[in-house]
Amino acid sequence: FSDPLAMTLEERKSHLGMRKVWGDLIAADYEQQKTSPHLFPGKARKQWYQRRVREDMSRVLSKNLFDFKLTGVMDDEVKAMEAQFEEMMKSSPEAKAMADRIKELELKHDEDSNKEYIKLLRAATEPFMKSFGENEALKFGAEQTIMTTLTVPTSHDGEFNVPVEVYTPKDLENETRRAAYVYAHGGGAVACSAADVRPGLQCAAVHMDVVVFNVDYRLAPETKCPNNIKDFYEAIKFVSKNAESLGIDPAKIVIAGESGGGYITLGAMVLLAENNESDLVKLAIPCIPMVDDYLFSDPLAMTVEERNSHMGMRKVWRDLIAADYEEQKTSPYLFPGKASEELLEKFPPTIIMEAEFDMFITEASRLANRLRRAGRLLEFFVNPGATHVSNFIPGLKGNKVWIDTLKTIAKEYIHS
Repeated sequence: FSDPLAMTLEERKSHLGMRKVWGDLIAADYEQQKTSPHLFPGKARKQWYQRRVREDMSRVLSKNLFDFKLTGVMDDEVKAMEAQFEEMMKSSPEAKAMADRIKELELKHDEDSNKEYIKLLRAATEPFMKSFGENEALKFGAEQTIMTTLTVPTSHDGEFNVPVEVYTPKDLENETRRAAYVYAHGGGAVACSAADVRPGLQCAAVHMDVVVFNVDYRLAPETKCPNNIKDFYEAIKFVSKNAESLGIDPAKIVIAGESGGGYITLGAMVLLAENNESDLVKLAIPCIPMVDDYLFSDPLAMTVEERNSHMGMRKVWRDLIAADYEEQKTSPYLFPGKASEELLEKFPPTIIMEAEFDMFITEASRLANRLRRAGRLLEFFVNPGATHVSNFIPGLKGNKVWIDTLKTIAKEYIHS
């Protein structure tokens, strides 16, 4: 009953018939029973409070490197971290008041409420990003890399120079054909900055033997869809066009991003496919990405993490990222997971990285299935026992698995 644009071919071909079967034949009273697990067993809950291939494009060949066993059990250290967070919220009246106000504003859609919401949301991310940046385990990244900056001139939304931080491993300083890792930071495409993820990306540059281009694309709601993805797209084009002067091997340009940056990455992949430019990119790695409007569907059938975040994400998509939600809700610029089969077949080779308990696991899994059929999926990695955030916290088991996976990707798919 959801939007067929994000469905697989088989789902799309059968959805109208299945709607009739459920609505007119099986249900005694569809409107009354549509939330019942007696009609839809997938909506059962333990407790209510828990939460065809183009001839000119060859299919990519997966090495099938990642087949981690998923047990349905969150890592103990992640559970402990979440419990500690809950205790902190209880002991801090200010933090609880901010969280409660954010929840209230998720239900309001006027301009003043939107302004207050984004202000509070950004303020809420600052302590986490600050503590992340100060983590001692990440200090080696800055010590072993050289940081420079550049700007990418753009004109798609006024004249604007997109800032880019560049991290070059000292071991690669004098090499002239290095791999590039063009990155879009997370934050829901509405918060955080390139500087916030600098420590982690400096470490990634060392781990993966790549030059990182950390793109400080403009955020929503100040910059609306599709102009934020166009900032990132132009940065990709800039690195490709200037590869020689940047000391980059044009055949080894990788694009990546996490969470909201995963959405930005996927949106840029749509633009590359539309313009027949996917050959500029050797590999795309959207990580824990925002993909489509799955979180606008019935929360009863969602995972706990999806259910806990769906109202906030609805507001982010509808009120902050979209220029006109009703007009753009079928566009792959807003929801890359709604790209047509013809576009997916033109995507760069793709590795999707996910976490077992991520809030975007269903939509990312759905896109992975479509990309696999389109012949563009190299790997779909799911980090066992991990959550949206825990992938990136040094010292956690999930973070080690994540880093080891990136190292393997670099060895097997970027430098090979």
